[in-house]
Amino acid sequence: MVLGLSGAIRGCLFDMDGVLTRTADVHTAAWQQMFDEFLRDWSARHDTDFRAFDPVADYNDYVDGKPRLDGARAFLTARGIDLPDGDTDDPPGTWTVHGLSNRKNDLVLAKLDKDGVAVYDGSVRYLRAVRDAGLKCAVVSSSEHTRQVLDAAGITELFDARVDGTTAAHDHLPGKPAPDMFLAGAAAVHLPAAACAVFEDATAGVEAGHTGGFGLVVGVDRVGHADALRAHGADVVVSDLAELLDRR
Repeated sequence: MVLGLSGAIRGCLFDMDGVLTRTADVHTAAWQQMFDEFLRDWSARHDTDFRAFDPVADYNDYVDGKPRLDGARAFLTARGIDLPDGDTDDPPGTWTVHGLSNRKNDLVLAKLDKDGVAVYDGSVRYLRAVRDAGLKCAVVSSSEHTRQVLDAAGITELFDARVDGTTAAHDHLPGKPAPDMFLAGAAAVHLPAAACAVFEDATAGVEAGHTGGFGLVVGVDRVGHADALRAHGADVVVSDLAELLDRR
């Protein structure tokens, strides 16, 4: 094995947020701010106790790795809140799934504009080593801003293909934990799933890799949930992809 991969692996499919870029923290903060704004108003209107969005448990269980609308629905359902879907152009903050999602999106863009994009250096070293070894590489992310984030991080040219939230909407692909986006990533680099390794930090993404029949699913544990990653189907769990550089 080279780079922690068997000879059967000819392609690598990387999630972006939390695996390659440090934008998972940006998304967590945006989800937390948006939901806490909404939950305070909801509690006041319904005379119930305010319970804040948990940036660890709620983020991991309901929104991490999922398309924005799916994450919003999952969290609201968990809190027993039923909102209409609304329309894609609902003003940010409107009490609809689209309105809340649009507010979260605006917060992400504002944070990225203010703070820029940082990468995980170990992951980028691993990505470059994979490229040097001749393996195909695709980024597979639920984010609709994948291209902008990759450009800002300076790593766009390291990928042969990109499957993201915009692709999913155009091609009607269900989001993670369904395997369809990763399967589209494999197809984009002209490889079967069994010849590809998936690299994910979210339980939803790990589950997608496991159910999709990929050759290897690597869980990246940034927040201390290695057991959950294994339970959802990770074959290997590391704290950073650089750990795989010396693994044979």
